[in-house]
Amino acid sequence: MTDPSSTSDSVVSEYQLGESVGYLISRVKSTVSNLVTQRSMAELGITSQQGSILFMVASGKCLLAAELAREYGIDASAVTRLVDRLEKRGLLTRVRSNEDRRVVRLALTPEGDAIAAKMPAIFNGVLDSLLGGFTPEEVGFLKSMLRRVLVNSGEQATGLTRDAASNPDSKS
Repeated sequence: MTDPSSTSDSVVSEYQLGESVGYLISRVKSTVSNLVTQRSMAELGITSQQGSILFMVASGKCLLAAELAREYGIDASAVTRLVDRLEKRGLLTRVRSNEDRRVVRLALTPEGDAIAAKMPAIFNGVLDSLLGGFTPEEVGFLKSMLRRVLVNSGEQATGLTRDAASNPDSKS
């Protein structure tokens, strides 16, 4: 009888983790998030996720908790906890819609707006550091490939079309 653990050990030991696109994307995401958190904590006293949420609300892309949950791929209760923390810190508020009382929109306070305005510099600083040595063409090609991955996933992000996904010179 074959030992099932030896089969799984063999499969695991043969798998080239460093050659896995999924693993590499995950590591890059984690690295970017950690570096943004280091800077945003030091400069603004918030995590990368909190700063990102403030930025998404400020940009108008996500004005409802449900939109944040979809954008970040996290459950509604996790978004509620994040919004609760940001509200407790006085960075955003919940505003009930006049048209439909069931709808609760998110709005930034002046302090939250000021923090959101500082996030692009932090995002860009981290990415400039990580993309050091890349040519503008390489950065454009990387963005193009990442857009194509999102399109292939069925992602319907605002401004993300098959044309944008195949155009390496696109600025978005």
